[in-house]
Amino acid sequence: MKVKEKNLSIVDMVETQVIASILEQEHIEAAIQSEVNIAFLVTGSLLTLEDDVNRLKDAGMYVFVHLDFIGGLASNKDGIQYLARKIKPHGIITTKNQLIKMARAEGLLSIQRTFLIDSSAINKSMSMIASSKPDAIEVLPGVIPKVIEDLCGRTDLPIIAGGLISQKEEVMQALEAGSLAVSGGNIDLWNMKI
Repeated sequence: MKVKEKNLSIVDMVETQVIASILEQEHIEAAIQSEVNIAFLVTGSLLTLEDDVNRLKDAGMYVFVHLDFIGGLASNKDGIQYLARKIKPHGIITTKNQLIKMARAEGLLSIQRTFLIDSSAINKSMSMIASSKPDAIEVLPGVIPKVIEDLCGRTDLPIIAGGLISQKEEVMQALEAGSLAVSGGNIDLWNMKI
């Protein structure tokens, strides 16, 4: 599969509705060998990042780097510029809304990760998302179909469910609730044909 680089939305990128959330370096090869076509890189350091991103891209995958988990990568304007200009992933994932705007300015797609712990957190997240205008939202934990359905009614942005999803049934429930896709670190889920 050949990755198209320019002017794609996250919705356009999704070929399989499971996204490989790569939590450990040794899982990169499993992601490459899997059915998924999008990888969330949630591990690594400045020493490994360029090679990791290139390996995934060379395998035809869209790659999003989680800024908050890459050792040595500053979560600031310089870090975003370095990532965009040197490493060249397709996009970023972050919990920090000021980084969403910076990433967009550098031509990177952006996913705002938010934690749904109570109704106050949901309301605060929706306010932050309206301000930062990411390309998609990753909601954690993704095992709350009722809340996912509610969020889908509040925003037109694509929602990716993630966190605590470990079984096919949970993937299907999140998708039925309206999620565009499900991100998961469970390698067994990466070969679901959905």
